[in-house]
Amino acid sequence: MSDMPDAPTGAPTLDEVIAHRFSRRDLMRGSLATVLAAGIGSGTVPAAAEAAPAFDFPELGAGVDEHLHVAVGYEAKPLLRWGDPLFSDAPAFDPKGQSAAAQARQFGYNNDFVGFIPLDEAGQRGLLVVNHEYTNAELMFPGLGAAERKAVIAALSADQVAVEMAAHGGSVVEIVREAEGWRPVIGSPYTRRITAQTPIDLTGPAAGDPRLVTEGDPSGRRVHGMINNCSGGVTPWGTWLSGEENINYYFAGALPAGHREAENAKAMGMGSLQYAWSRFHPRFDLATTPNEPNRFGWVVEIDPFDPASTPRKRTALGRFKHEGAAGARTLDGRYAVYLGDDERFQHVYRFVSEGTVRPERGANADLLDSGTLSVARFEPDGTGRWLPLVQGQGKLDAGNGFASQADVLIETRRAAKLSGATPMDRPEDIEANPRTGRVTVMLTNNAKRAADQAEPANPRGPNLFGHVIEIIPDGTDHGAETFRWEVLVRCGDPAKPEVKASFSALTTADGWFGMPDNCTFDGRGRLWVATDGNNRRATGRADGIWAVETEGPRRGTSRHFLRVPVGAEMCGPCFTPNDETFFVAVQHPGEPDEDGALGSFENPSTRWPDFSPDLPPRPSVVAVTRKGGGRIG
Repeated sequence: MSDMPDAPTGAPTLDEVIAHRFSRRDLMRGSLATVLAAGIGSGTVPAAAEAAPAFDFPELGAGVDEHLHVAVGYEAKPLLRWGDPLFSDAPAFDPKGQSAAAQARQFGYNNDFVGFIPLDEAGQRGLLVVNHEYTNAELMFPGLGAAERKAVIAALSADQVAVEMAAHGGSVVEIVREAEGWRPVIGSPYTRRITAQTPIDLTGPAAGDPRLVTEGDPSGRRVHGMINNCSGGVTPWGTWLSGEENINYYFAGALPAGHREAENAKAMGMGSLQYAWSRFHPRFDLATTPNEPNRFGWVVEIDPFDPASTPRKRTALGRFKHEGAAGARTLDGRYAVYLGDDERFQHVYRFVSEGTVRPERGANADLLDSGTLSVARFEPDGTGRWLPLVQGQGKLDAGNGFASQADVLIETRRAAKLSGATPMDRPEDIEANPRTGRVTVMLTNNAKRAADQAEPANPRGPNLFGHVIEIIPDGTDHGAETFRWEVLVRCGDPAKPEVKASFSALTTADGWFGMPDNCTFDGRGRLWVATDGNNRRATGRADGIWAVETEGPRRGTSRHFLRVPVGAEMCGPCFTPNDETFFVAVQHPGEPDEDGALGSFENPSTRWPDFSPDLPPRPSVVAVTRKGGGRIG
């Protein structure tokens, strides 16, 4: 969703050499892919074809229509839809009679991150934890029409805003697999809804800082709600990490020049209002509550096993537009969390805990409150370094406005730029491969990068289709200060030389994709990529899931597995431990298949998944299984 550019700083120039990172073999491979995709090759089968593919499923054809499609031999069934009752006393979904009280007991809107926490050894019962990122009011409520965003904001009532706030946040849902498939356990003791009004504690180095204090919270340690929660992660001790992303969309007004928070607000893109909340809640008006934005933009840790527990915003992990929060253990037992800041020219981060992960679940309750947050610098020679963001080190001193570690964490973006981090092309999800230890970074795109701003880790300007980078920690240690890096694929159509895509020559015309967003690894360490931004105009295909080879002679080969309905985005890919179920999240179905336009409740681009004239399109979590049983792919 992010589209607010910052000026790039601190990166190597093109002169400092793309050639360092793209060998003649890389260039030849890209050329061969172009020839084969265009159908003008010599007919010779590449040597890579002799290697057995990592994936075994009939490839799905690319395209765009109203339906969800999955590869032959698989079933994809909606498991949880917006408005589905979660509690025994929750009312049935009534799109023309919505209320905040009902929505707070129902599944929320625009499901993004999905995590599965098993409750039995067989993986047939578990907790699904789901982020609800944002709302599309024009698709949710009748009567708004496909007006411009400003008109929609002006038309929304206080009751409708209350529904929107209840539809944000997240859900914890117990699910069970039976003979007919997966179903939610309505009224489970684990069931929980978190909304934009839920009390949440601020913890860690920034908690209680004067910059987090408001009239409603003189302590600076308690905030109401989490908003725009995009991707996230599940920890080894069974908690759910949820990252707040585009918080700027909710705040109205502007701060006068010279105000303590004016530049900070500008750095986070304030002024790009997309919601009417400030009309009814003064805390979302900058002039009234200038510190309120500092209370958002964090990673939230939630205990899904205790619905009475208070979620915690872990300030030690920094404040920016969080896309994900997946982690891995270091060799000495500490916990590393990889973090992307989803905006053009922003950065890749890593947090490493001070303490180690303990086998007793409760012993890790405050593990993420102490540790070191670092930002990545990608060097032209394929090496890299994690730069610590620690007050008093380098330029992070009082002379530059960082009087405390709280200042560093509240203004993480500015701290990263001053430290010399590499500005990237929209870092979104970042996941560590559990088998190889390599860390995969989704870089969605960057139309604002000029040709003379291209550099080794972001080799195209403008970058319309994105790319995928792998970070290889030195010594296979996620706590190491240094790493190597490689580009796995440059996305886009290999048949178009001007795109400079670099999929393997074995990738078919259906197998390539643009705009990588989320990703996951299955139990065999195989990479599955979800996309955001494919459409008829941009790529001639809908968003979906692609399986990507990461090793051996077939490295860089991509195969199409699933595609979403028109207007939707693919989010939240997640496997059960036995790889027999693949959960995915279909977000904002019904939007027009063109940039910048709005759909409407009365005339959406699709009515998936119900296809009823009385029901609007409904964001949904889908369970994908193999017909006859067995592992996916």
